[in-house]
Parts: sequence; structure tokens; C-alpha cells
Amino acid sequence: MSTGKSAKILAQSKPYFAVIFLQFGYAGMAVIAKAALNNGMNHYSFAVYRNITAAVVFAPFAFFFERKIRPKMTFSVFWKIMLLGLLEPVIDQNLYYTGMKYTTATFTTALGNVLPAITFILAWILRLEKVNVRKLHSQAKILGTTVTIGGAMIMTLVRGGVIGLPWTKEASHAQSASAGNTQQDPVKGAAMIAAGCCCWASFYIVQAITLKSYPAGLSLTSMLCGVGALQGSVLTLVVERGNTAIWAIHWDTTLLAYIYSGVICSGVAYYISGVVMKDKGPVFVTAFNPLSMIIVAIMGSFILAEQLDFGKVFGACVIVVGLYLVIWGSSKDDSSKSSGNDLDAPVEQQLPVIRPANHQEQHSATPREVPGEESV
Repeated sequence: MSTGKSAKILAQSKPYFAVIFLQFGYAGMAVIAKAALNNGMNHYSFAVYRNITAAVVFAPFAFFFERKIRPKMTFSVFWKIMLLGLLEPVIDQNLYYTGMKYTTATFTTALGNVLPAITFILAWILRLEKVNVRKLHSQAKILGTTVTIGGAMIMTLVRGGVIGLPWTKEASHAQSASAGNTQQDPVKGAAMIAAGCCCWASFYIVQAITLKSYPAGLSLTSMLCGVGALQGSVLTLVVERGNTAIWAIHWDTTLLAYIYSGVICSGVAYYISGVVMKDKGPVFVTAFNPLSMIIVAIMGSFILAEQLDFGKVFGACVIVVGLYLVIWGSSKDDSSKSSGNDLDAPVEQQLPVIRPANHQEQHSATPREVPGEESV
């Protein structure tokens, strides 16, 4: 294999490796955050410390590496950054972790698989995603979106027998004791997680639009995390007024959750998703969420002793099927763009032009000068 071909394959694989890395990061955050919430971590202060950490870590990189390419701040970009800081760092994170408190890490991650479907709908409405209902690949994306939402409803409403795993049986009594301390309400938790996913999908759409006018990814990440931390602090002071204990920092899983989620899931994730989004779009960035669900299910059963029931497993399988219908449809769009074929054009425009047989004869019948003859 030639060096040029290897470099081309590597360049084409980079977006896939990047989004897979993001899913491993999100999976680790779900397990760590759930352990910290079980130990009494406040989700309001968690969102604030998480974004403060991301802003502090990434601000120096943005200052040194983007000094020459950073565009001027305009009023339009400023309000977009304010909206970005409100959508994901404040609203989504608080709703998401409140829902996690009422459910489990596996349930939260699995229900979060509706994110690609919501992102697809918003991108379709705003014409960031190309859809033609007469074409098979577009029909697959629409069907996959519907199936994904149906799978989320199955996970929320359908119960079944507990799937006993060998490593969770020993910790079942400890888990039921901890469940008594934390009220489990799957329906309420699912509603909060779904609302958080709507805000998260809106965040990706606004981020894709903002990057077109402000392409400095590190600077954008630092500013939206800083703005989100400021807005989250105001919200926390209002909601948790008088409760100063939530701001205390201890050397336990709570501190680990602050640092890990701030660096990996806010700073790195926002930047990488922005880079990938420039070429692949917001739907591609969110299309690999089922991988995170599988990782969390395995890690959660080992670390948190979480037990699965039939409804959650069946709903998660339905979500995966629907999601990959969306991925298949999107891949057909990408292949048509790379090959230069317009799959959305009418059939008549895709057929080759057939010229009459006497077309060349007419040209060949034109008189030529015979050698040796002089034109009169």
C-alpha cells in the first residue's frame, strides 16, 4: 500500500476515531458522576465547577495558539456564545444529572441515544441536513429517527424481569439500600433527561452555526465554558441560597468528577465536536452514542452494581437499530457527495444524453480540401 493511499485512509478515519474517543469519555463521565451523585454531590455546583475547570485549562491554549486566527468579537457572535453557555453547560447538564439521580447511569446513557434523532430533526428544519423524502436514504433517516424515539419510550415505560449478572448478585443488597437513600423515579428522570437532550441537540446546532462566523475552536470552547460557569453560578445561588455546603471541595469522587468532566467532557469534547462538525455536520457527531451506552452498561454493572431489566435492554436495542438507519442514510449522502453524483436530482437529469447516429455523419459530410487542388 502506497504512502499516499495510507495517508488518505488515515485522514478519512480521523473523524471516526475522534467521535469514538468522545463516547469513551462520556461513558467514563457517566459512571464517575453517578458514583459522586450517590455520595451526595450537588448537581448545581457540579455543573459550575465542571465548566470553571474547562475554562481555566483551555484558556491558555486558546490565547497562545489562536492569537493570529481569532476573529473579532461581534454582537451576533457574543449572543450566540451566551446562548451556547446557557443551553448545554447550564440547562442540559442540570437536567441531565437530575435525571441521573432519579435513575441509573446505564438508563441515563441509553435514553441519551435520542440525541441523534433530535439533532437530525433540528438540522432538517434548519436545512443543515439534506433530506428528500422520495429517496431511500432519506426515508431511512426519517424511519430511524422515529424508531429511535420509540425505543426511548420503551425504555421508559416498559418493565420486565431483572437480568441477573454474576457480578451484580452479590451487590444487590447494597444497591437496594442505596436506592432507599436516593428516590428512584424513572418517569420523572426520563422526562428530565429527554428535555436535557433537546437542549444538548440545540447546543450542537448553534455551535455549528457559530463556527461558520467564529472558527477559532479553542477560544469558542473557553468562552462558552466561562459564560456557562457564570450563568450556572447565578442559578445555583438562587436555587440553593443559604446552602454553602455545596461549594465545599473534598478529596473524593466529587473532585474527580469535577476535573474529569471539566477537562474531557466539556473542554476536549466541545473542541473535538466542533472540529468534526465543520466537515461532517452535527448529526454525525451525535451518531455514535450507542457505543457509550454499551460501555456504561458494562462499567456500571461492575463498578456501580447496576442491574438491567428486559425493558431497558429491549428499548436500547430498538434505539440502536433506529440509530444505525440514520447512520446508513447519512453515509449514502456522504458517498454521493464524494462521487459527485446528485442522488436528489430527477431521474431524467441522471440519464446520459443519447445523440442521434447521423450527428457525426453530418460533420463528416462537410467538404474537405483535396490535396493538390487549389481553391478558386
